[in-house]
Amino acid sequence: MTGIALEFEMNRLETIISLLVIDGGGMLRREINTAIEHSCGRLDKIAAPPVKYWLQVYVQGMDVEDARVQRTLDEAKSFPPRVKLLRALREDGTWPISKHRQTAEDSGPGPPFGWTFITMVRNLYLLHDYCVLSDEGYVNNALDKILSWQNDEGYIEGPSTDMIPSSFYNGVALSTFMKFGVSRKDSRIAKLIDWLMRMQRHDGGWNMPYVQDVKYLPQYRHLKMDEFIDLVKRGDIPYDRRAFRNIPSCYWSTVGALTGLAWIPPTDPRIKNIVRGGDFVLDGFFKKNNHSSFCRSEKHWTTLKYPTYFGSGYWALHSLFNLGFGPKDRRTEKPVRWLLQARAKDGFWYHKERPHKLQDQWLTVSILMILRKYSNLL
Repeated sequence: MTGIALEFEMNRLETIISLLVIDGGGMLRREINTAIEHSCGRLDKIAAPPVKYWLQVYVQGMDVEDARVQRTLDEAKSFPPRVKLLRALREDGTWPISKHRQTAEDSGPGPPFGWTFITMVRNLYLLHDYCVLSDEGYVNNALDKILSWQNDEGYIEGPSTDMIPSSFYNGVALSTFMKFGVSRKDSRIAKLIDWLMRMQRHDGGWNMPYVQDVKYLPQYRHLKMDEFIDLVKRGDIPYDRRAFRNIPSCYWSTVGALTGLAWIPPTDPRIKNIVRGGDFVLDGFFKKNNHSSFCRSEKHWTTLKYPTYFGSGYWALHSLFNLGFGPKDRRTEKPVRWLLQARAKDGFWYHKERPHKLQDQWLTVSILMILRKYSNLL
């Protein structure tokens, strides 16, 4: 084959490959849109009012001022789980917890080191999904209560009694504040964001200080965790995260941090470093976590549940797409195809083999929002 003929053949192959890539994107778009259309039709018929709101606005693209959406919002106000959760919220911003957990919390250092904090974060997550605003009930009191636990370094203490700061829970808490409209200019929020950014590690991710770095050192490796934590509490272990560049970050601590940091606008100069965290998560998608102390199994990526906190690939995709990751990054295609394959024939996604009417509705609309966002970028 002559040089000219070879060059012609190479150009022809490049053209074919380019067309296949383009057509592949078109095929994926059609596949996603077909799934969305089918699932929307099924879900719309049975959806609880708050589920229908998210479906109408964030999947079907209806305007919030549309009369049908406003009617849905009115109906959501009497949604029984919403009413019950708002009534249970006390004036001090907390919800009651079980006697067993209350006793355990009281015998320790008390809130936020215990179930009061975890319950508040979880319930605020639900109230936002139920279309509750910050000025309803004592929601603002709950937000202020969590922020009252912020220390001078900027992070919110708890919920574990080991006194070790949690990038995961601080990221989830930051997301909660953003959802309810607390301004990023609020000095408390600014301090929290600054702390999270200071805790970012060399590979772009986050981890649990001490437990997921210092504990690997030879002099501590064979200690029982309780013995190790006692040393940490006494301040007998110096800490400098820069000294542990050979130890990778934790995928799920990173996902938690990004849940809050993904709300930072793209014009913020820190966004480049936050996107590095997204790269770390995408590179590790479907892989076993680097640390046994937090959701080690790779099965956590394909766990479908609602509400979700510890380990879920679809929850991670929410933050990744909010950060601007999309079809142009080929790493996103495999997780999106996994979501499509996890869809049942009836158009729903299920968290367990035994259906749960409301949880499966929430799970389905959450995944539909992810797929819609991805499809719009194709």
